[in-house]
Amino acid sequence: MERVKMAEESLETAAEHERILREIESTDTACIGPTLRSVYDGEEHGRFMEKLETRIRNHDREIEKMCNFHYQGFVDSITELLKVRGEAQKLKNQVTDTNRKLQHEGKELVIAMEELKQCRLQQRNISATVDKLMLCLPVLEMYSKLRDQMKTKRHYPALKTLEHLEHTYLPQVSHYRFCKVMVDNIPKLREEIKDVSMSDLKDFLESIRKHSDKIGETAMKQAQQQRNLDNIVLQQPRLGSKRKSKKDVYTIFDTEVESTSPKSEQDSGILDVEDEEDDEEVPGAQDLVDFSPVYRCLHIYSVLGARETFENYYRKQRRKQARLVLQPPSNMHETLDGYRKYFNQIVGFFVVEDHILHTTQGLVNRAYIDELWEMALSKTIAALRTHSSYCSDPNLVLDLKNLIVLFADTLQVYGFPVNQLFDMLLEIRDQYSETLLKKWAGVFRNILDSDNYSPIPVTSEETYKKVVGQFPFQDTELEKQPFPKKFPFSEFVPKVYNQIKEFIYACLKFSEDLHLSSTEVDDMIRKSTNLLLTRTLSNSLQNVIKRKNIGLTELVQIIINTTHLEKSCKYLEEFITNITNVLPETVHTTKLYGTTTFKDARHAAEEEIYTNLNQKIDQFLQLADYDWMTGELDNKASDYLVDLIAFLRSTFAVFTHLPGKVAQTACMSACKHLATSLMQLLLEAEVRQLTLGALQQFNLDVRECEQFARSGPVPGFQEDTLQLAFIDLRQLLDLFIQWDWSTYLADYGQPNCKYLRVNPVTALTLLEKISREMKDTSRKNNMFAQFRKNERDKQKLIDTVAKQLRGLISSHHS
Repeated sequence: MERVKMAEESLETAAEHERILREIESTDTACIGPTLRSVYDGEEHGRFMEKLETRIRNHDREIEKMCNFHYQGFVDSITELLKVRGEAQKLKNQVTDTNRKLQHEGKELVIAMEELKQCRLQQRNISATVDKLMLCLPVLEMYSKLRDQMKTKRHYPALKTLEHLEHTYLPQVSHYRFCKVMVDNIPKLREEIKDVSMSDLKDFLESIRKHSDKIGETAMKQAQQQRNLDNIVLQQPRLGSKRKSKKDVYTIFDTEVESTSPKSEQDSGILDVEDEEDDEEVPGAQDLVDFSPVYRCLHIYSVLGARETFENYYRKQRRKQARLVLQPPSNMHETLDGYRKYFNQIVGFFVVEDHILHTTQGLVNRAYIDELWEMALSKTIAALRTHSSYCSDPNLVLDLKNLIVLFADTLQVYGFPVNQLFDMLLEIRDQYSETLLKKWAGVFRNILDSDNYSPIPVTSEETYKKVVGQFPFQDTELEKQPFPKKFPFSEFVPKVYNQIKEFIYACLKFSEDLHLSSTEVDDMIRKSTNLLLTRTLSNSLQNVIKRKNIGLTELVQIIINTTHLEKSCKYLEEFITNITNVLPETVHTTKLYGTTTFKDARHAAEEEIYTNLNQKIDQFLQLADYDWMTGELDNKASDYLVDLIAFLRSTFAVFTHLPGKVAQTACMSACKHLATSLMQLLLEAEVRQLTLGALQQFNLDVRECEQFARSGPVPGFQEDTLQLAFIDLRQLLDLFIQWDWSTYLADYGQPNCKYLRVNPVTALTLLEKISREMKDTSRKNNMFAQFRKNERDKQKLIDTVAKQLRGLISSHHS
């Protein structure tokens, strides 16, 4: 078995060696390594070497056989090859020589060909460059045009050029670097256009702010001329009515407004306007103001999609300017020019806004304009209320009213509601009336202070007619009197009457152009005139009447003057009716209170006469120097009383022109006051004692007063009426002088008592004075001193009477 097994292993080894040998024979030398390695890895490499040696010998034998077979052909081939080598060397030399000659001869050609190649390459480059330049030139031209437009500030065309450049030209050359630079610059250019156009707008807004007063001034001039023209048309219907067109709403007359630059597309201010002739077309607001910056900026922002931003900015800036315009200067109330400049600025502002409203679509709208106008109206009215309250000159207030009316009419033409302004004018009307009243208070004061309070003398018919022409006065008797003659009133009557008419005219001036009805004007004039009469004139008259140094003559003349002024009130009524064409019988027509005013002044003067007379009487009474202890009788009235009676006679002689009741009342008042003062003098507490002799002297003075009363110093009194003023004194003195106590005590309380006017208290006071004198034994000149018994009886009687008088007083009080 082992032999069989060993034989099988030998066969396998031999087969493996055979395979390796075939691989060595057929495999590339570089890849023989793995094959040999498999041999060395085995254990039979000795046997393999033997196999290899055997195979090498076999191949050597085959090579030898082949060489032997082909040796002669090989030798022949070597011989031929040697021959070919010689010929090849010759050929090589010839080729080398030919190549050298060819290289030498073709060198210039190569250079020329190289030059031709470069020319062809340049030609291709030039052609490509031309093509590309032809493609780029429109882009560059458009960009150059854009820069020129930017340089000349034609921003809206520049924006259009930028749009074409961005959307039409640049996409065709977008792969070039300069195009990328342009594309990157486009947003910057847009911002630059926005900024520059906004700068122009700001310049425009600033210029408009500075020149608003000029625009407003010319607009108000136009409104004034239009109003004058309307008045002429109304007065002369035959001339026809000539209305202005819508363009005339913006028309502004004969004004030259300075501008900061010539009229060009980039101008942003007011343009110069030459004075126009009357027959030439009047320039409108669009002719005076270059609105192109606004339009350009609006278009630019619209194209850029920022219209809302622009609108908000414009409105915000104009609101700020409106607030500045509506802020009045602190000294505006000092002159009319201050008000005029204030109104001009407001009108100029709204003229511009109205033009913007009608020439742009949506930049400003009616709601925005109305909002601004409401703000302007409230602030303007508040400013006018404040500043007009400082004004004390009625002429300035009247001029202000006319200016406000023109201001309102101007803005009304542009469609702004101005009813509140006319309502405010009614408030200013009240203030105007107050300033007029203050002015006329000074006028009346000057008239009353400068008057001589003497009847007006006239020496000729011309002078007489002049006075009658100034004051409605008719007196047939005075007309019949020869010259020279006198009017009953003094100069202040016609002066005051004419000043009242002047006041009415002044009130009428304010009511013009206020769109008031005749009834409203009439009511306003009458109310203001009533204030003038009842307050201003009345106060002036009262002040004159209450002056300390005024005399009775002046007071008498004032009464006469006020009487005539009272009669003239009906003529003032007629005067107002004529200028207002409102009949006094119309319902709700206010009546003039002049009659009441002059009556009150006359009553005050009458009271002042009474007071003045009483004061004069008191001054005379202060001169009284009675010796209450005297026993002698002068048989004549006291000197002071004689002088007093003489004064009263001369005074009442002046009262001839006074109404009868006034003179009678003054006379009665003076007599009553004199009687009361004499009674007080007799019952004075400081007089503790008096004699019957002193009482007799006092009785003489009272008789002098009674004689004056009986003489009728003032006509119109019935018999003994004036003497009744001294009845109390007369009955008291008769009681004591006649010593008729029995009658007094017996008849006391009876209606027809002889001593009805004697009061028991008064009688007791006077009796006690006499009693004290009788009890004073220290006086040697007592008339009862030599009749002691009679004195005691008289004293007992006095005591008894005094006791009874006290009883009457007690029973009366109980």
